[in-house]
Amino acid sequence: MNEQPTPLAVTDAQSDASLRTIGHISYALHAIVAIGAVLPGAQGSILLLIAAFILDLVKRDDAAGTWQESHFRWRIRSVIFSAIAYVVTIPLWLLLVLPGWIAWIIISIWFLYRVVRGWLALNDRRPMPV
Repeated sequence: MNEQPTPLAVTDAQSDASLRTIGHISYALHAIVAIGAVLPGAQGSILLLIAAFILDLVKRDDAAGTWQESHFRWRIRSVIFSAIAYVVTIPLWLLLVLPGWIAWIIISIWFLYRVVRGWLALNDRRPMPV
């Protein structure tokens, strides 16, 4: 009774592993940028975030109908919401530097929280909330 997995099961397992690898890479790139945004002098390149964002956009259809679909949605929304918040708070930098700096620190901490929460859930193979 030593059954071999069906080719479909192997493909699903490979797809799951591949999507998890993509998720780890994306969360790592997000984390580099998020930590750099919180720590002065440790700025991560925005290009890393753009690369992760494009990777998520391109590969999200591969995760459709799986528990990992929620992670792609989580990462994409995190980037979009953060970008909107940064743009909306630009006038604070133009008026007074301190309020702009405080706003961007708060946004960066929120973004870092989303990265850590998502990455831990991915590692535990748990979907993210809607």
